[in-house]
Amino acid sequence: MTETGAGAAGADWSPYARLEDAAGVYFLHPDIAMDAIEGVLGRRRVRGFTLERVVDLTEAGASVWQEAAICDGRRLILWHSEELADAKAPGGTVLDSSVQVLPLDSIGHVGMRTLVGRDERGRRIDRGVYLVLATAMPHELTAVQADPEAPLPVASAKFKPESFRFSKSLDDGGPGQIARLIDFGRLLGRLVPAG
Repeated sequence: MTETGAGAAGADWSPYARLEDAAGVYFLHPDIAMDAIEGVLGRRRVRGFTLERVVDLTEAGASVWQEAAICDGRRLILWHSEELADAKAPGGTVLDSSVQVLPLDSIGHVGMRTLVGRDERGRRIDRGVYLVLATAMPHELTAVQADPEAPLPVASAKFKPESFRFSKSLDDGGPGQIARLIDFGRLLGRLVPAG
């Protein structure tokens, strides 16, 4: 894949209020991301978003995983991509791009943990944030062995809901992206319907 954003991909996206502008400076392939997102967003307005990039170094070289989470007030739209090796493709890679759409009423839990500290002058500083969105949809079902000592051995299963995790720190994103993820978590906390 050779098409990239106008600037150096990976630049700080937090100063940009518009999703298109933020994706343009942060993603390697903003055109592909925006095509997938706009295809499901339609005419609905973006109420909030967060972006993520992870670079993995492997024996085969660097692999970049990218993600956008967007809220339009009714839905959570998740886009992610990863470059995959493909010896038959020009350049030796293809981009695996996927989009997932969840109605906000399918989210049963919004949890956010913020790491708060002080700077050199004693002023409050957010040092990191961790956001978890969990649904009621099953992601994993694991059989649990019945207790052979129990009077009535009953087999059961452990249910693990599908969940989505987002994090930012001073080292990974900086204060601007921390603030934007906190804003995104608060938005979802306000919009997710009470069960």
